[in-house]
Amino acid sequence: MKANPRILIVTPEITYLPAGMGNMANYLAAKAGGLADVTSALVSALFEQGADIHVALPHYRQMFHFNIGQFISEELRAYKTKLPDERIHLAEDRIFYYRSHVYSPHEQENPRLALAFQREVVNNIIPRVRPDIIHCNDWMTGLVPAFARRLQIPCLFTVHNIHSLQATLAQIEDSGIDAAEFWQSLYYQRYPASYEESRANNPVNFLVSGVFSSHFINTVSPTFLREITEGRFDFIDFALRHEIAAKNNSGCAAGILNAPNPSYDPAADPALVRNFTAENCLAGKSLNKKALQTALGLRQNNSAPLFFWPSRLDPHQKGCGLLAEILPKIIARYRQEGIQIVFVANGSFQPHFHEIVAREKLQKSVAISNFNEELSRLAYAASDFVLMPSLFEPCGLPQMISCKYGSLPVAHDTGGIHDTISHLAPGMNTGNGFLFENYDSNGLEWALDQAILFYKLPETERGAQVARIMKESVARFTHAVTAAAYIKLYEQMLARPLVAA
Repeated sequence: MKANPRILIVTPEITYLPAGMGNMANYLAAKAGGLADVTSALVSALFEQGADIHVALPHYRQMFHFNIGQFISEELRAYKTKLPDERIHLAEDRIFYYRSHVYSPHEQENPRLALAFQREVVNNIIPRVRPDIIHCNDWMTGLVPAFARRLQIPCLFTVHNIHSLQATLAQIEDSGIDAAEFWQSLYYQRYPASYEESRANNPVNFLVSGVFSSHFINTVSPTFLREITEGRFDFIDFALRHEIAAKNNSGCAAGILNAPNPSYDPAADPALVRNFTAENCLAGKSLNKKALQTALGLRQNNSAPLFFWPSRLDPHQKGCGLLAEILPKIIARYRQEGIQIVFVANGSFQPHFHEIVAREKLQKSVAISNFNEELSRLAYAASDFVLMPSLFEPCGLPQMISCKYGSLPVAHDTGGIHDTISHLAPGMNTGNGFLFENYDSNGLEWALDQAILFYKLPETERGAQVARIMKESVARFTHAVTAAAYIKLYEQMLARPLVAA
């Protein structure tokens, strides 16, 4: 086994690169969701541990060069000493150059984006880098593992979510990828009788192809892997579930938890009006609560139990409907305590919450804001609890971030939430949140009641628990832990022979 294998990480998203170069999000950032943070965290941690790490991503010129002039000096020079240009490999195509978002709102354009990216990875970047391991991320990289298998390069494919797209072999080849070389390692809508028969009318599923043809796969939490293989969710494509289960049954699957960006640190976060640590958590949170209430027009009340919704308002995954069912009742039940609920999130369900707030006249108790990074960070610091009643959660980062800021999750016991949050038992000094098992509004209501009971404890007792949770979270939710798990998986891949295509 090679002492320090060369690793090529292929990703459509990034937010920053290794520590020591400053925050690259100002001039080398392309983010649509958690994938960007996770990939950046892994690259940073692996590089800091001395790995021979390379990164392939699309050249989003407009996003990368936005306001670059004001950041180009010392930080950029420091960055180039940490991760020189020859380690960053940008896929060149005009389709990327003038984009302001990673993915297109026009669904028919996204396969073209994926094919242009993968064409450059297959034709130019892999031959130039000559990696020992390729690590691909999500559906936009789903064809690369089949190409890697033909070259006998071990490939890890990480499933961050369950979304996928399709394209025919004809479309793939017209984009400049010679799929005839590895067509048998791709996954089709139906079983392919032959190359010629399938070329024009048997679509290739990008995400399932990535799972099917890769050497190893991982999901971003152990419990989500188990839930998929057990068939817990009927909305997950059968082919995806079947192929993940096949990898798992052959010992080629793992669940590896993500970790939040290290800039989420209440002791140093510049978005806070008062930084704080575990030692002065309640005092610090009280000052940030006052600032958030002022910013959002909420009733000024330092003793109000404040709940924060940090995730996109997606009614299919995030459990918006559960909260909507009970929102007026919860506000009325805890009006004397001054309960407040804050949303800093976009999404299709946002208008429904606006309608409930207007109808029930809840403006002094409920605030709804579009997503804003600084406001979201302030809300983590100001809130006492975060709301995550997700139907499913492949990993989730908000529940980890919130614990670092002393805001305890009220969440559905699923996926990555199950792996990171356990029900709080103050008398035993265990747990870090409030979990409900049955996915319905009654379950969420019960968990909210438990959170309020905790909030009513004497301040010294409550403060001690919040401080404990903050300290435990700093030690537990780190990039070093995540990187160590990936390094172990890379070693396992290199030690296990790759079956030829």
